[in-house]
Amino acid sequence: MLNEDQACCEKLYVKKPTGKHRNSTPLQEDNGVRAPDTTGIPLHFWGVYDGHAGSGAAIAASKLLHRLIRDRLGEVAHLLENPASPPPICLAKNGSPPRRARRGPPPPPPPQQQQVVAEGGAAEEPDAISDPGVRYHMEKDELIEKEKASYTISGGCCALAAVQMMGKLYVANAGDSRAIIIRNDEVIPMSNEFTPESERQRLQYLGFLRPELLGNEFTHMEFPRRIQHSELGKKMLYRDHTMTGWTIVEDDLKFPLIYGEGKKARVMATIGVTRGLGDHDLKVYNSNIHIKPFLSCCPEVKVYDLSENKHGPDDVLIMGTDGLWDVTTDQDVADAVSTFLSGCDPSDPMRSIFII
Repeated sequence: MLNEDQACCEKLYVKKPTGKHRNSTPLQEDNGVRAPDTTGIPLHFWGVYDGHAGSGAAIAASKLLHRLIRDRLGEVAHLLENPASPPPICLAKNGSPPRRARRGPPPPPPPQQQQVVAEGGAAEEPDAISDPGVRYHMEKDELIEKEKASYTISGGCCALAAVQMMGKLYVANAGDSRAIIIRNDEVIPMSNEFTPESERQRLQYLGFLRPELLGNEFTHMEFPRRIQHSELGKKMLYRDHTMTGWTIVEDDLKFPLIYGEGKKARVMATIGVTRGLGDHDLKVYNSNIHIKPFLSCCPEVKVYDLSENKHGPDDVLIMGTDGLWDVTTDQDVADAVSTFLSGCDPSDPMRSIFII
């Protein structure tokens, strides 16, 4: 059985795609058969993937997410290579300025292609995602769904990724893993956990807007305790402090969408994380209700400017899954790592390996 917990550490190079690789996908790349191409903008990548219900999604993410990020950054490589020049106001899908419009009235768009006008008059697709960090995770999630049958991609995974490029560190988190920076013995949080407890409002609002997703078995309402059938018609305080009470009706007897508190909270009594990759086939036990609509693949992205602070040899980025953070604190981990590093020769390239 393969390990559900996976990690990745890679150095890649971002450059504008050539005609040969323009239409290729990460799955079509060779696995080190050819000598690596070291031309382009250097990119350092670290990823931690906490799998559940199978190892397929975590393994796929550890092998492909960094390549997907590199390839998508390659589409705007001409902008990254000239940071002093202002980018065009409107970008086409490939990151290039749109072509100059022809004279005369523009042709009408096809009926199936609906567009909306954003601020400034630029046309955008309704489902367009402007944040590239979010878009990479969405594309990876879609790729897992597309390839899961052919490549036996099972389960799902929380994804925590860090990218260091051009003097900045980008940390993207989708799930309940965590990243911190230790700088001059100071702990700097670089992520937030996404669980049923922290995303209660988003999940309940989705259940309110889309009651059909609840499958007539769950309710988005939440009371201080489970309601009994004998309490129909009675008053009970609602979780929202703005309400003084709620008359119990038949629908309130359904199981709550979010049940439990803290680490024991679950979505539809099944899963304890609300963001990640995969889980396309995850259903409520003994039912046909899909849980994926309530799970988001969109990460939170935080940016750390490395040039704004001075860093010493003992300053590090620590990334870990909930298995670490559930039993210790940020400060305890920082103290343990700092103590170990202080006893090592700063010039020893192996000391970082010993920490792992």
